[in-house]
Amino acid sequence: MFMGEYRHTVDPKGRLIIPSRFRELLGTEFIVTRGLDGCLFVYPMDNWKVYMEKLGKFPLTDKDARLFIRFIVAGASLCELDKQGRILLPVTLREFAGLQKEVLLAGVLDHIEIWNEERWKEKVDFSDMDLIAGHLNDLLGRE
Repeated sequence: MFMGEYRHTVDPKGRLIIPSRFRELLGTEFIVTRGLDGCLFVYPMDNWKVYMEKLGKFPLTDKDARLFIRFIVAGASLCELDKQGRILLPVTLREFAGLQKEVLLAGVLDHIEIWNEERWKEKVDFSDMDLIAGHLNDLLGRE
């Protein structure tokens, strides 16, 4: 399970150091793709395969399903760690997520999110967690 927040920088060549705790879980090859809320998602191969199975169950006759699958799968890139524990982020993914220098890597259960640090501050607001927790309980059908 991925958890924790780490701050790093993207170098001028587009390389990013992956925290050692994340490297252990990622393996040698993994997938980086567009994520929701303007970040990138990083999946170990096993978790990516599970995610692809779920996406494969969407009906291709549904326009939203096709668009979402394109968003996730067409934007995906196979990545490997170099000897210094870095990955080279493709230009298209860096542009999508607005990654220029300061980034935040967040462990989120089965994947990692890579955020432009300013976007993280704008989009991720923990001030209403009591209200959100109540809403999530309603989604699960609990009180």
